[in-house]
Amino acid sequence: MEKKYKGLFVVICTPFDQAGSLDENALRKHIRYLLDECGVDGLIPCGSTGEFAYLSPSERTRVIEITVDEVNHKCQVIAGAAACSTQEVIQNAQSAKQLGVDGVMVVSPYYGGISQNELYVHFATIAQSVDLPIVLYNNTSTTHSDILPETVARLAEFNNIVAIKESTGIMQRVMELMTKCGDKIEILCGCDTLAFEMFAVGVEGWIAAPANVAPKQCQKLVDLAVVQKDMSQAREYYLKIRPLFDLFEGSGQYVQLAKAGMEMLGRPMGKPRKPLLPPSGELQASLKQILKDIEI
Repeated sequence: MEKKYKGLFVVICTPFDQAGSLDENALRKHIRYLLDECGVDGLIPCGSTGEFAYLSPSERTRVIEITVDEVNHKCQVIAGAAACSTQEVIQNAQSAKQLGVDGVMVVSPYYGGISQNELYVHFATIAQSVDLPIVLYNNTSTTHSDILPETVARLAEFNNIVAIKESTGIMQRVMELMTKCGDKIEILCGCDTLAFEMFAVGVEGWIAAPANVAPKQCQKLVDLAVVQKDMSQAREYYLKIRPLFDLFEGSGQYVQLAKAGMEMLGRPMGKPRKPLLPPSGELQASLKQILKDIEI
């Protein structure tokens, strides 16, 4: 089966100006850079790296609207539609559909202990209420709940639940999902420090936060591993650029490091929105050295 979500998908940062307001010009410039100079396969506005939790409803709408307009059908736009309540997710997804997105990505509710049956009912209700392709997002470190393979297999019976961004960091989880779901759902890499390993077992899509900083490098890895299927060259290149992913993963400061890195590279996106703060001087020094080492 030809995979629909193949290649590099970037969870784009949301830029703010010095006053802390949405910087629409910087957002458009970043999108054009990712599209025209890097050739990415998809963009995801209002994801975690896009600081969706710190945006007002009107700001989320505007970020998606600008992304759809600037992309102009050059790649897929999968909008983040996350919220804690099922009804709010549905409202967010329906709003995104009206703006012209190609699909939505939905992370598990991120407050409260959610059981597997509650997760199933949550996502099933969304699938029945939203006429769009839905990408599940299993981010256990943020939500403190895990969409287990058995639950994913049940959800894969819905025609519009089409993929899952798998971010647990458990490599054997990929094989479990492949075994239980077959070709009913696509698995997308959501753990940057396992990108090569996931490619090696057949995953062909990667949703990457560090690609805000290093899109050309991430795209090259995808080309080597997924397009050319030259796993020897892909492994060698992955080992070269992996320190960037280790820094992002180890610190947990995806937003802060992405914005600091773009500032260093002359593509400023402003500071993260409080309560997030810029990374420490030590982290920034490490990031600067890594960018130099991987020749960005």
